[in-house]
Amino acid sequence: MAHPWFQDPNQFGAVYGGIGGSLCGVLGGTLGALAARLGPQGKYRRMVIGGLTLLAIFGVISLIVGTVAIAMGQPYAIWYPLVLLGAICSLIIGLRIPSVRKVYVQAEARKLEAASFRKG
Repeated sequence: MAHPWFQDPNQFGAVYGGIGGSLCGVLGGTLGALAARLGPQGKYRRMVIGGLTLLAIFGVISLIVGTVAIAMGQPYAIWYPLVLLGAICSLIIGLRIPSVRKVYVQAEARKLEAASFRKG
C-alpha cells in the first residue's frame, strides 16, 4: 500500500463524503427543482444548465481522481468517497442534462409559435 495522501484517511473520507456529498446533493436538487419549475417557462436556462454541467464535470474529475487513488493503492477511506461522489454526480446529473435541455428547447418553440400566432 502506498503512503496515504492525507494524514488521517478516515477524516478525509468523512469530510469529503459528508460535506461534499451534502453540497452536491443540495445543489443538484436545487438546480433540478429550478429546471422543473422554470424550464417550461424558458427562464434561467444558462444558470440551470451551466450549474448542472459544472456538477457533472466535478463528478467526472472526482471519479478520475478516485480511479487514480485505487491504482496507486490508497486506503479505502480515500478512494471510496471520491469514486462514489464522482459516480453519482457524473451519472445522475450528467444523464439529466439532455432532458433539461429538451425542456428549454420546447419552451423556446412554444414562445416562437405563440409569437407567430399573434402576428398572423
